[in-house]
Amino acid sequence: MKELFAILIGAIFVENFVLSKFLGICPFLGVSKKTSTAVGMSGAVVFVMVLSQAVTWLVNHYLLKPNSLEYLQTIAFILTIASLVQLVEIVLKKMIPSLYKALGVYLPLITTNCAVLGSALLFVERDYTFIEAVVFGFAAGLGFTLALILFSGVRERLETCDIPKAFKGMPITLVAASLVSIAFMGFASLIIP
Repeated sequence: MKELFAILIGAIFVENFVLSKFLGICPFLGVSKKTSTAVGMSGAVVFVMVLSQAVTWLVNHYLLKPNSLEYLQTIAFILTIASLVQLVEIVLKKMIPSLYKALGVYLPLITTNCAVLGSALLFVERDYTFIEAVVFGFAAGLGFTLALILFSGVRERLETCDIPKAFKGMPITLVAASLVSIAFMGFASLIIP
């Protein structure tokens, strides 16, 4: 149980995919303009990360490893993730069309979100068990959620600030993202017993 807690805290704060590993920056910058779309995208990413961890672990341990096909991990994982994103896209289009429209092009980009693929490749590197891999995927998704919602609040606040003309738009967004990332560097020395 202690190992699962360490994986959970580590993936959310210490090894945050967006703010520490700089993976998943495209949806992080693209969907963080409004908190409502950030919450919707976060939910979709958490769902895809948890399912992709579970399915890719099964594919890796029951298909690739027994047949000595580990060199196909990246391709197999990308196909798995793409299938899961298609499932999320279909469900959102039918169940929550307003969120589907708000997410726009960023929803299919979950397929190429390197945070999702990175988490799948990391559990293989770390030789996680099935439960550890799923907890890692869930925690990585929560870390993505934390970063996205926190940054959407910062960006909404920036809209009301008096910003010099040269910094308006993407320049101030990148400066703010770097400052939020620096704040998360404080968790790097967190040691979990």
